[in-house]
Amino acid sequence: MNHSVRHPVAGRFAGKVALVTGGTHGIGFAIALELWREGAAVVVSGLPADEAEGRAAFAAAGCSPLIVSGDLIEEKFCRALVAQALARHGRVDFLVNNAFSFLAKGLDATPADFARSFGVGPVAFALLTQLVAEPMKRQGGGAIVNVSSISAWVAQPNRWTYNLAKGAVAQLTRCAALDLAPHRIRVNSVSPGWIWTREVDKAAGGDRAKFDPIWGQFHMLGRTGHPVEIAGPVLFLLSDDASFITGTDLPVDGGYNGLGPEGLGQNTKVAGTQ
Repeated sequence: MNHSVRHPVAGRFAGKVALVTGGTHGIGFAIALELWREGAAVVVSGLPADEAEGRAAFAAAGCSPLIVSGDLIEEKFCRALVAQALARHGRVDFLVNNAFSFLAKGLDATPADFARSFGVGPVAFALLTQLVAEPMKRQGGGAIVNVSSISAWVAQPNRWTYNLAKGAVAQLTRCAALDLAPHRIRVNSVSPGWIWTREVDKAAGGDRAKFDPIWGQFHMLGRTGHPVEIAGPVLFLLSDDASFITGTDLPVDGGYNGLGPEGLGQNTKVAGTQ
C-alpha cells in the first residue's frame, strides 16, 4: 500500500472556503492540497522564504490557492491574512491552525525563545480563531482544527519550548470549543507522531531509507508517517461526518502514545517463551 497517496472524496467541500496556515510545505501543504482536491477554495499562509517553493509545488499539482506571505507572530499579519481571505471569497468556513515554530530548547531556553514558540503557536492560533469566529457566526457555523503534536502529551529531552507550546494548544482547543459551541463552530485538534516533513528530513540528512526504520521503532506501525496521512484526519474533523465531535484531540501517531517502554518488542522476552 502506498501510504503517501490518498483518494479524495469528490466535491465534499464544494462551495467552502478553507484557511490553512503554514500551507506552503509539509503537513500544511498536504492539508491545503487535499481540501482543494475535494472542492474547497483555499487560502494559505507561509513565510516569505517559502513562498516560491510553495507556489511551484501547488502549480505542479494544478492548484492555485491564494498565498499570503508573512510571519504569524505579528498581529498585523494575522489580521491581514483573514481580511484577504474574506476579501477574496467573502467567507471562511474552515480554519486549520498548522504553522508552528519548531524551536526545541530546554535548560538553555531564553525568554525570547519562549516568546517565539508561543507567539507563532498557540497565541497566533487563538488570534486567528478569534478573527474567523465572527464571519463563521454570521455564516451559521464552521470548523477549526489545530495541529498539535505527540509532544503535547509526553516529556521529551530538551524540548521545553516546543512541548510547552504544543501543550497549550490542547487547552486552547478545549476552551475555544466550549465558547464557540453555541455558534455551531466546532474546534478540535490532531496530534501527529513523527511525520516525514522538511524538518525530519533535515535531521536525517535526507536519508529516509536509513532513519525511517530507526525512528519508526517509536511507533506501533513501525514507520514514520507521510504528511497526507495527517490531511485525511484533518479533513474528517472539518467535515459533516464529524458533526458531533468538538473539544477533542485525535492522535494520528501510528501508535506512538500507546507504546510502552518495551517498544516494538523485538528484543523483549515474554515469560514462558523461548
